[in-house]
Amino acid sequence: MVEVNSGYPRSLPGALKIARLVVAFVTFICFAASKSHEAFIALAVMEVVITLLFFLLYLLKLDKKMKFFFWPLVDIFNSLIAVLFFIIVCLCAIIIKTTTGTLVGGVFGLLLVGLCIADSVLLFKKITFNKPRGRNVITR
Repeated sequence: MVEVNSGYPRSLPGALKIARLVVAFVTFICFAASKSHEAFIALAVMEVVITLLFFLLYLLKLDKKMKFFFWPLVDIFNSLIAVLFFIIVCLCAIIIKTTTGTLVGGVFGLLLVGLCIADSVLLFKKITFNKPRGRNVITR
């Protein structure tokens, strides 16, 4: 039976994932409506799908059941790779600006870069390296 974390969408990481989903979808709509280059559209669609999968992973607590990956670190790598690709693609879209939709999609893509950076920083702060995990740690 799959357990649902009903508090996740209201938490800061959940809200960031939802914001990333919405902005990536708007970026996709702008690129698709303006008939931009296929690479722009494909990148936006991949970001929507991957972010949705990570959102469902945390919402359904599948990260606790599938322990063969350290999911927060995988999520950080995904965010950083998305930042790299979106910076390149969105700057190209803004510089080329063949249509208004391409320009707007590039601007929303740069907004998505900021959300990805914020998400990866938040996840990185949660990861503990060489420290005990759990609530039974004595702090002074």
